[in-house]
Amino acid sequence: MAVELRKSDFYFDLPEELIAQDPLEERSSSRLLVLDKKTGARSHHIFRDVVSFLRKGDCLVLNDTRVIPARLLGEREGTGGHVELLLLKRTGGNVWETLVKPGKKCRPGTKLVFGDGRLKAEILDVAEEGSRLVHFTYEGIFEEVLDALGEIPLPPYITHKLQDKNRYQTVYARNEGSAAAPTAGLHFTETLLEEIAAKGVKVAYVTLHVGLGTFRPVKEDNILDHHMHSEYYRISEETAAIINRTKTEGGRVICVGTTSCRTLESAADENGMVHPGGRDTDIFIYPGYRFRVLDGLITNFHLPESTLIMLVSALAGRENVLGAYEEAVREKYRFFSFGDAMYIG
Repeated sequence: MAVELRKSDFYFDLPEELIAQDPLEERSSSRLLVLDKKTGARSHHIFRDVVSFLRKGDCLVLNDTRVIPARLLGEREGTGGHVELLLLKRTGGNVWETLVKPGKKCRPGTKLVFGDGRLKAEILDVAEEGSRLVHFTYEGIFEEVLDALGEIPLPPYITHKLQDKNRYQTVYARNEGSAAAPTAGLHFTETLLEEIAAKGVKVAYVTLHVGLGTFRPVKEDNILDHHMHSEYYRISEETAAIINRTKTEGGRVICVGTTSCRTLESAADENGMVHPGGRDTDIFIYPGYRFRVLDGLITNFHLPESTLIMLVSALAGRENVLGAYEEAVREKYRFFSFGDAMYIG
């Protein structure tokens, strides 16, 4: 019989001053808490030391999605009332699933204007959990219009203005489509990736466009009642072959970020073999889940009661993870998107 898991089982107390508001000057100088998933043993390092925890024959898997300027500020046609749109996912052609504020005043048929009419939109429908399907009209290339009018959407817990928008992108970001960065990858530099490859660690890339599924808060007390929003991922034949070869040769597969983890676990069969292709996933990983591919994880420190801390707890055990988080609080680690990192192996 399955043990019922409560949202409150994943709560920890986080002082507000530990929420990182700005990225560090040097990406790889953040701190690294290393957690042994079997014993719960912990040690403290600098992120660039991660190389010493990787072995020849391992495969490091990174999410190469690129954050788009998905936040649009405009007004309702006719009334001039302010409106804010957050693009979540292209559903086809010029139709996007979006979050809209104020939602009550943006019913189907409402028309919106951005950038003095350079971009126009109409609300088509109310989708699941209050998001809106929106149809855009414009002249030219949508990505260029968006680049001119949109802003990089930072999470609501970051209140400082980002001075360099590239600091909310990984150095290897190349496939545009995310509403948020896969933040565990923000710690890597090109030099660090070269060091890792020189050690004989294979580096492979997947793409998962981060949408609302990763960040939507869990509202239900019984976490099994939580509905995950779907996100699109793609795995190339080359990447699938690298990962599968690593597994068959006895190497470890170590994911950078929960998005890379969810991608591989979504694409794997019961034997742990990863299949290439692109599709949507709404996989929800929580304690009791049996990992098919993943052996280790590099990840940031996540929000209390979030699906992300549940995923990490599935890998290393809830008690081990909460113990590590409590120690990170005592040691004044920096939390969330621009914060420090964990290596779980």
